[in-house]
Amino acid sequence: MFTVTLKTSGRRFAVAPGETVLEAAQRAGIALPYSCRSGVCGSCKAILLEGACGYPRNPPLALSGSSPARHAVLLCQAVPLGDLLIEAREVTSVEDIARRQLGVQVVGKQQLAPDVIGLLLQPAPGETGFNWLPGQYLDVLLDDGKRRPFSIASGPRADGIIELHVRHVAGGGFTSWVSEGLQVGDSLRIEGPLGTFVPREDSERPMVFMAGGTGFAPVKAIVEHFLALGTRRSMQVYWGARSVADLYLRPLAERWAREASNLHFHAVLSDPEQAAATGLRVGLIHEAVLEDQPDLSAHDVYMSGPPAMIDAGRQLFLNADLPEDRLYYDSFDYAPDVLAMILAGRAGLADL
Repeated sequence: MFTVTLKTSGRRFAVAPGETVLEAAQRAGIALPYSCRSGVCGSCKAILLEGACGYPRNPPLALSGSSPARHAVLLCQAVPLGDLLIEAREVTSVEDIARRQLGVQVVGKQQLAPDVIGLLLQPAPGETGFNWLPGQYLDVLLDDGKRRPFSIASGPRADGIIELHVRHVAGGGFTSWVSEGLQVGDSLRIEGPLGTFVPREDSERPMVFMAGGTGFAPVKAIVEHFLALGTRRSMQVYWGARSVADLYLRPLAERWAREASNLHFHAVLSDPEQAAATGLRVGLIHEAVLEDQPDLSAHDVYMSGPPAMIDAGRQLFLNADLPEDRLYYDSFDYAPDVLAMILAGRAGLADL
């Protein structure tokens, strides 16, 4: 076994042969940031100060463009080749929340948008619901052993109900079944909570939230959390989509803005014709944020959405003087096994 030491806290944990740094940290009860678990989103990026790592599973795509001098490493894919000293953020707020599996029943199903289904899940009779922090996600466990991750679109409720927003992916077997076959009363098995995209309450800085598509789900949960706390911090909420139908809970976000004087909601459409027809703002969501907030040095930024949006936003926001440790993001457009197939296909093409 090798040992990983976290520079900031001095905490140490052992890593078994073939195990990633993230897996070993989780086994040791240490919460390091992560989201996609596939090497794409960059949420788990850390600085390697001593030692070396390999990437035998997936290539570290999120490291492209990183400065070699900084020795960036992706904890979800990095397998130590010896003892390591790393500099990484720790998310201690999630460490005491137990991750476990449970059976649930579908108690609500609603068409939120042409390709988005809203689900309400309740612990099955005899099951005790799990606790979670707003912004975390869960895995739906499939019969073939595969998993499908979905953000939880609500905070914990006394009745244990969990809200999900499921986007139908063309050719996706599970999401097609959710759209066409899943019925109220059906049973599912889930595991959670997962992820470290959670509210940071130890700050008085203004907040910017940026969501793309169904990335609105965890943003909704976090915003509602801060509203329930009665925060006086400024909250700028941006939601970007292609069409107005994709802004499936726009009335809710507009109600937030009416009822909370410190919250402002910005709907942004990338389709010029749709924007012109509805009178909404046109453009790319991250560009809209920077038009309004050109200097992010005094802000906390939360963003959730597809990998391309996350990558573009991350680079531009850091260029706008946002400290990297105040940028929190969540992205898992593909389940890990689906991404592995895509990457394998790319590698095969490269060999031709």
